[in-house]
Amino acid sequence: MNDVAVPPRQLRLDLREALRDFASARDWDPFHRPRNLATALSVEAHSLKHFPWLHDRDADHFDELKRARVGEELADVRLYLIRLADKLDLNLIAEARRKLELNAAKYPIELATGSPQKYPDL
Repeated sequence: MNDVAVPPRQLRLDLREALRDFASARDWDPFHRPRNLATALSVEAHSLKHFPWLHDRDADHFDELKRARVGEELADVRLYLIRLADKLDLNLIAEARRKLELNAAKYPIELATGSPQKYPDL
Protein backbone atom coordinates (compact mmCIF):
# COMPACT_ATOMS: atom_id res chain seq x y z
CA MET A 1 0.00 0.00 0.00
CA ASN A 2 1.19 3.52 -0.77
CA ASP A 3 2.23 5.53 2.31
CA VAL A 4 1.84 8.88 0.57
CA ALA A 5 -1.17 10.77 1.90
CA VAL A 6 -3.63 11.82 -0.78
CA PRO A 7 -5.03 15.32 -0.22
CA PRO A 8 -8.78 15.34 0.56
CA ARG A 9 -9.52 17.45 -2.52
CA GLN A 10 -7.87 14.84 -4.74
CA LEU A 11 -9.88 12.07 -3.07
CA ARG A 12 -13.11 13.96 -3.85
CA LEU A 13 -12.07 14.50 -7.47
CA ASP A 14 -11.07 10.86 -7.81
CA LEU A 15 -14.43 9.71 -6.45
CA ARG A 16 -16.34 12.03 -8.78
CA GLU A 17 -14.30 10.74 -11.72
CA ALA A 18 -14.82 7.12 -10.64
CA LEU A 19 -18.58 7.70 -10.58
CA ARG A 20 -18.45 9.23 -14.06
CA ASP A 21 -16.49 6.22 -15.33
CA PHE A 22 -18.83 3.76 -13.59
CA ALA A 23 -21.93 5.32 -15.18
CA SER A 24 -20.30 5.74 -18.58
CA ALA A 25 -19.11 2.12 -18.73
CA ARG A 26 -22.70 0.99 -18.21
CA ASP A 27 -24.19 3.61 -20.54
CA TRP A 28 -26.21 5.01 -17.63
CA ASP A 29 -25.68 8.69 -18.42
CA PRO A 30 -29.08 8.95 -20.15
CA PHE A 31 -30.67 7.83 -16.87
CA HIS A 32 -28.59 10.08 -14.65
CA ARG A 33 -30.70 13.17 -15.02
CA PRO A 34 -30.95 15.46 -12.00
CA ARG A 35 -34.53 14.45 -11.21
CA ASN A 36 -33.71 10.73 -11.39
CA LEU A 37 -30.62 11.16 -9.22
CA ALA A 38 -32.54 13.29 -6.71
CA THR A 39 -35.22 10.61 -6.49
CA ALA A 40 -32.64 7.85 -5.98
CA LEU A 41 -30.87 9.99 -3.36
CA SER A 42 -34.15 10.50 -1.52
CA VAL A 43 -34.94 6.78 -1.55
CA GLU A 44 -31.50 5.88 -0.22
CA ALA A 45 -31.63 8.52 2.51
CA HIS A 46 -35.12 7.40 3.48
CA SER A 47 -33.99 3.78 3.77
CA LEU A 48 -31.79 4.76 6.73
CA LYS A 49 -34.92 5.61 8.70
CA HIS A 50 -36.04 2.00 8.53
CA PHE A 51 -32.97 0.43 10.07
CA PRO A 52 -34.26 -1.05 13.32
CA TRP A 53 -30.90 -0.64 15.03
CA LEU A 54 -30.76 3.11 14.49
CA HIS A 55 -32.90 3.79 17.54
CA ASP A 56 -31.20 6.04 20.07
CA ARG A 57 -30.90 3.23 22.58
CA ASP A 58 -28.94 1.10 20.07
CA ALA A 59 -26.73 3.74 18.46
CA ASP A 60 -23.71 3.04 20.67
CA HIS A 61 -23.94 -0.74 20.32
CA PHE A 62 -23.43 -1.49 16.64
CA ASP A 63 -21.90 -4.83 15.89
CA GLU A 64 -19.65 -5.02 12.84
CA LEU A 65 -22.36 -6.40 10.54
CA LYS A 66 -24.77 -3.62 11.43
CA ARG A 67 -22.03 -1.02 11.09
CA ALA A 68 -21.16 -2.38 7.64
CA ARG A 69 -24.80 -2.30 6.49
CA VAL A 70 -25.32 1.26 7.70
CA GLY A 71 -22.01 2.19 6.08
CA GLU A 72 -23.22 0.81 2.75
CA GLU A 73 -26.43 2.82 2.95
CA LEU A 74 -24.55 5.99 3.88
CA ALA A 75 -22.18 5.37 0.98
CA ASP A 76 -25.17 5.06 -1.38
CA VAL A 77 -26.42 8.44 -0.18
CA ARG A 78 -23.02 10.03 -0.62
CA LEU A 79 -22.48 8.55 -4.08
CA TYR A 80 -25.84 9.79 -5.34
CA LEU A 81 -25.18 13.19 -3.79
CA ILE A 82 -21.78 13.45 -5.48
CA ARG A 83 -23.21 12.32 -8.81
CA LEU A 84 -26.10 14.79 -8.60
CA ALA A 85 -23.77 17.66 -7.71
CA ASP A 86 -21.49 16.69 -10.59
CA LYS A 87 -24.40 16.68 -13.05
CA LEU A 88 -25.44 20.12 -11.78
CA ASP A 89 -21.83 21.38 -11.84
CA LEU A 90 -21.94 22.27 -8.15
CA ASN A 91 -19.02 22.20 -5.74
CA LEU A 92 -20.44 20.35 -2.73
CA ILE A 93 -17.73 21.51 -0.35
CA ALA A 94 -18.22 25.17 -1.28
CA GLU A 95 -22.01 24.81 -1.08
CA ALA A 96 -21.79 23.11 2.33
CA ARG A 97 -19.53 25.84 3.68
CA ARG A 98 -21.86 28.53 2.34
CA LYS A 99 -24.87 26.80 3.92
CA LEU A 100 -23.05 26.47 7.25
CA GLU A 101 -22.42 30.23 7.21
CA LEU A 102 -26.10 30.87 6.48
CA ASN A 103 -27.12 28.55 9.32
CA ALA A 104 -24.71 30.28 11.71
CA ALA A 105 -26.48 33.57 10.94
CA LYS A 106 -29.94 31.98 11.34
CA TYR A 107 -29.04 30.19 14.56
CA PRO A 108 -26.79 32.50 16.62
CA ILE A 109 -25.21 30.77 19.60
CA GLU A 110 -26.81 33.11 22.11
CA LEU A 111 -30.32 32.22 20.84
CA ALA A 112 -30.02 28.66 19.57
CA THR A 113 -27.90 26.91 22.20
CA GLY A 114 -29.86 24.01 23.66
CA SER A 115 -32.99 24.86 21.66
CA PRO A 116 -34.63 22.61 19.05
CA GLN A 117 -36.65 25.54 17.68
CA LYS A 118 -36.50 26.53 14.02
CA TYR A 119 -35.01 29.96 13.38
CA PRO A 120 -38.28 31.89 13.03
CA ASP A 121 -39.27 30.74 16.53
CA LEU A 122 -36.00 31.51 18.33
